[in-house]
Amino acid sequence: MTTMQAVMKTARGEGNVALRELSQPRPGPGQVLLAVRAAGICGTDLHIYHDEYPTQPPVVLGHELAGEVVAVGDGVTRAAVGDRVTTETYFHFCGSCRFCRGGQPNLCPERRSIGSGVDGGFAPYVVSPERNIHWLPDNLSFQEAALSEPLACVVHGALELPKVTPGDVAVVAGPGAIGLLTLQVARAAGAAVVVLGTAADCHRLALAQDLGATRVVNIGDEDPIPIVRDLTGGWGADIVFECSGAGPAALSLLDHIRRGGQYAQIGLFGKPVAWDLDQVCLKELRVTGNNASVPSAWRTALRLLADGSVRTAPLISDVYPLADWEDAFQRFEQRDGVKLLLDPWDDADGPA
Repeated sequence: MTTMQAVMKTARGEGNVALRELSQPRPGPGQVLLAVRAAGICGTDLHIYHDEYPTQPPVVLGHELAGEVVAVGDGVTRAAVGDRVTTETYFHFCGSCRFCRGGQPNLCPERRSIGSGVDGGFAPYVVSPERNIHWLPDNLSFQEAALSEPLACVVHGALELPKVTPGDVAVVAGPGAIGLLTLQVARAAGAAVVVLGTAADCHRLALAQDLGATRVVNIGDEDPIPIVRDLTGGWGADIVFECSGAGPAALSLLDHIRRGGQYAQIGLFGKPVAWDLDQVCLKELRVTGNNASVPSAWRTALRLLADGSVRTAPLISDVYPLADWEDAFQRFEQRDGVKLLLDPWDDADGPA
């Protein structure tokens, strides 16, 4: 039997992630086998490493990926060998609960996702249900397309749950990959965007400026409140997006929102944080939070990529072979760079 190497969570607990050899998967009925050409390291992968996110080990990590179809199972009718694709992450959901029937499979109690509940994309091959496949625009590389999953999450969390209208002023806290995608999505919806970061984010703030931010603010050097008030005639931002997963950022964003404005939580903290709920009442804020994505968000995300409204190539800082996953994880945790990818086929023959 053919084997492959994969980055796996081997057991619950801190760490317990290693490069292991396992059998190459085969597609079952209604499934496709993908050769993974690029896979992104996500903050969720770090939460899994630190055992702050539920998993069902042993399981191959990785849920942000793009690749090509190399085999199909019985009953597959749309996908064909050679197709360039990306995939939604929900390997299993019940299909019959109120959430599934309401278009919210992300909330299904039985949901199991690639990279946490079933084997994911930090490997040369991954199996996905055909229903999850999305074909890549011709102008998109595999590496660029590996960010379609976080972009779909941002579309769901920034456009589908809250509402951004042309002329809005938005504030984004955290210029990491999610924050920079949120910046671009909010701009595409017609908002002026202020991006907040710290001294450690100088490179990321410069990138935010290049990607169209109205203002970028190093909060160690400038007070962003007067800047936001100046842009809004003194009222405050129409909507704020917390993308850093940092408790102090979540708390401070309440000072930027106008009365009757919107607060959107997109980043994950990995633990409880302090937050002033009185301000939600006193300002009559609308608060939303998103759990990953839904199918409609993927369609929008791929359209934004196809027409150039969102660019992912500038976010890619480096690409590592699987064997160097530890270096990549460490660099990501130190916030060195923006988006780091793994290439399962680096220094190896391509898929047969």
